[in-house]
Amino acid sequence: MAPRRLSETPIVIVGAGAAGLSAALALAPQPVIVITKTPSLTSGSTPWAQGGIAAALAADDSACLHHSDTLEAGADLCDPTTSQMLTEDGPRTIARLLTLGMPFDRADDGRLAMAREAAHSRARVVHAGGDSTGKALAETLIAQVEATPSIQVMTATTVVDLALDGAPDQRLRGLLVHGPQGWQMIAADAVVLASGGMGMAWQETTNPAENTGDGLAMAARAQVLLADLEFMQFHPTALRVADSSGARLPLLTEALRGAGALLLDGQGQRFMVGEHPLAELAPRDVVARAVGLRQAAGEDIFLDLRPALAREGAAHFPQVLESCHAHGLDPSLGPVPIAPAAHYHMGGVVTDPRGRTSLPGLWACGEVACTGVHGANRLASNSLLEALVFGDRVASDIVLALADGRLPPRPGPRMQTLPQVADPAACAEITATLRQIMSRHVGLIRDHQGLTTAADALADLSARFDALPKAAASVETVRPWAETRALLTVAPLVVQAALQRQESRGAHARLDYPERRADHRQRVTLRLGDPATPAQIAPLPGDTLPLPTRSLL
Repeated sequence: MAPRRLSETPIVIVGAGAAGLSAALALAPQPVIVITKTPSLTSGSTPWAQGGIAAALAADDSACLHHSDTLEAGADLCDPTTSQMLTEDGPRTIARLLTLGMPFDRADDGRLAMAREAAHSRARVVHAGGDSTGKALAETLIAQVEATPSIQVMTATTVVDLALDGAPDQRLRGLLVHGPQGWQMIAADAVVLASGGMGMAWQETTNPAENTGDGLAMAARAQVLLADLEFMQFHPTALRVADSSGARLPLLTEALRGAGALLLDGQGQRFMVGEHPLAELAPRDVVARAVGLRQAAGEDIFLDLRPALAREGAAHFPQVLESCHAHGLDPSLGPVPIAPAAHYHMGGVVTDPRGRTSLPGLWACGEVACTGVHGANRLASNSLLEALVFGDRVASDIVLALADGRLPPRPGPRMQTLPQVADPAACAEITATLRQIMSRHVGLIRDHQGLTTAADALADLSARFDALPKAAASVETVRPWAETRALLTVAPLVVQAALQRQESRGAHARLDYPERRADHRQRVTLRLGDPATPAQIAPLPGDTLPLPTRSLL
């Protein structure tokens, strides 16, 4: 049975977070389809983002200082070119959001209120509604999208695969999707992956349920070049709850520590003072390891919010307080228990500064992309900024490509064989097991034995998945099957990259290689199905990639 063919469209965007919606708006009045697997546009990590948006706006700040802080946090692995683009575009991005009506918080004098967060040398993070910045940003962008006639939205629709022409010269045809109308082929001249991260690959995570690495997996299956997959940032202060049943852990925003919140050990003593000169404001990887190692030794760790609440007021942290109260905790009475949790993936689909991937006709932006901005460890509050800046850059490049005919001719229509989906309950069991494997062996602290154990266990899990009983395709069965398939695609690649990086750098820490190595100041690049061949990042004409990019294989 072949899928029903949808009418052709020039541009399709996969994902409805800040990156995807920003790209869609910047592309207007070009016709665009935005696809999300969730029932509404309010999806992904953007609405949950408690941190703000970093930009050099203050009189004592500059894009150069912001750039320097980004490079420092990235553990000497950032791409200086894209980092400079990000920080220089920061003020313009905030100005554009203001024109869209973004309700940024104001100081008493009417100016934008700016906070300092971990590893920033200046107060340069703007918020909206205190710790509700992501929610406010999502609402602002969604309102604009809904008022833009050129943007068509497909909700409750799962993108299963990129549709390609055959070898030897693979060309992008469009997408295979499944939604309320059944299987569909969407032909497109340009496809933008803006599908978010893969935080649900770990048991303890701050990510929403839909972050299952879908875009990364479909790019991998299309042999698109990937990089930096070993770098998953673990946020040091997720609220530790008795039983989350695998759901996202509530995030205790970095802004709390920026406002004075203190990390305490089981005896009620501060410990970050002895770990780093910046103490609680040290880079996230430093704080997360300090917390994680103590917890691995059996010690409970707490965050005392009272200094931050006294300084900023309870109204500045509504989501934090709501989360604490929902779990029977009153942070005004004493410290609350915390734990590190998978938070943001620095790796992804390799892009050049314009968002182009190694597959002509395919762009990527947001967390699914690896622009090189974050290096080995993302600077706090650079993620929403990156989504907005590179969403716009992708849109600009697509407009130019359509105008000057640089896009390759779209191949003629070809219906493809439909995949067979599996029983949702069986998929859920496999996903739960995968998350346990990743947390146990590919978490905050890693070593060769644990990583090889994970590789073997994931291979066995993939075999189990292939043998699952089949089910009829429906909205209720395709999404869980596709999400499990995606996690089984990307998790082994993370393990492979982590095995290759035989050092500790940024968010990647190995007990058997505890030091940073100068000869490993390079990106681990991978293509699915060809792990034995060293992969190279091939810059497009006029682009430069200043870091060495040979595979560590």
